[in-house]
Amino acid sequence: MPAYEQLADDLARRGINVDAVKEKLKKQHIETPSWGYGNSGTRFKTFAWPGAANTVREKLADAAYVHRLTGIAPSVALHIPWDKTDDWTALKQYAEEKGVAIGAINPNLFQDDEYKLGSLCSPDAAAREDAIAHMVECCEIMAETGSDILSVWLADGTNYAGQDDIRKRKGYLEAGFKETYKYLPAEGRMLVEYKFFEPGFYHTDLADWGTAYAMCLKLGPQAEVLVDMGHHAQGTNVAHIVAFLLDEGKLGGFHLNARKYADDDLIVGTENPFELFTIYTELVGAGELSDNVAYMIDQSHNIEPKLEAMLQSVLNCQTAYAKALIVNYERLHEAQNGGDVLGAHRELVDAYETDVRPLLGRVREEMDLNPDPIAAYRADDYAKRVAEERGTAAAGGGYPT
Repeated sequence: MPAYEQLADDLARRGINVDAVKEKLKKQHIETPSWGYGNSGTRFKTFAWPGAANTVREKLADAAYVHRLTGIAPSVALHIPWDKTDDWTALKQYAEEKGVAIGAINPNLFQDDEYKLGSLCSPDAAAREDAIAHMVECCEIMAETGSDILSVWLADGTNYAGQDDIRKRKGYLEAGFKETYKYLPAEGRMLVEYKFFEPGFYHTDLADWGTAYAMCLKLGPQAEVLVDMGHHAQGTNVAHIVAFLLDEGKLGGFHLNARKYADDDLIVGTENPFELFTIYTELVGAGELSDNVAYMIDQSHNIEPKLEAMLQSVLNCQTAYAKALIVNYERLHEAQNGGDVLGAHRELVDAYETDVRPLLGRVREEMDLNPDPIAAYRADDYAKRVAEERGTAAAGGGYPT
């Protein structure tokens, strides 16, 4: 029996509606980041890659290529000012011609010299005013591009006890967010990201999901928490955070990546694929509560081929989602309600250990895609062509400028 038919029969015996699973997989949406296509990396060194995108249009073209291979990456997050342009209408039109849309707008509040002591939380009033002005500018870019997400991460924090007044900084943060919130487009959302350490090592002003959640409650319904999977202390149960925020109606989205020690920005699903799967089970199990959650990749591919790394990231999310969709949640809940600890656990493990590649291959075929996107990429000459056209940019340190 062919692999897909055998898997479909097995899933049907488990009580899974395979057609419904396939329809959900076809509607999956993973947003890729413009900065993942260019030369970016660690604070120590950025290794230049042949053909890495140099301009925002090249980034959009690469993102469109990844979408053509996967069918589930139809939007691209932009970072301002890295991706700034003089004509947003023309850029939006270019993206649409390539088959993608402009997604989340990410303000940059960590690279300018004036932000050395913070941006929205800085003790310097002029720096705070410039940070707010930049946030408002990004809201205006949202309106011009059709973006519905302002994705905010601050590097604000301190390195030494007594360096600054923490409560005063909290007040500055709240005031800056409230001013920005006024300028959100009517259908727009502000997603507030947190990070428990770095670059501030004594304290960070948005240190965890609780501080981000508290700020969102003060702002209103258009403010929600963004969970970056690399921004937690070792051993943190991210699935628990996801479940809590879903139940509160305050989970706005994800920055998808993987970590080993700190914010490594590695390909999602490579270090702990079971964690990614359990996060997706919380999302699938929450039903309509997860309908508006945004899934955005946030990775800096430093030693990997840019395009293949992004492609692998999208596919890992697709695999985790497929496995979460084939959990029999009715049986899972029966085991949970009956106190069957290991029976409930096995319901998850059985789904996780299922080889869903035949299912994903069939879904792609039904979407008129190659059933093996990695093989399609490696057989294609796109990466070779752009390397010849673009050449290799100079290497450097840290993030793109």
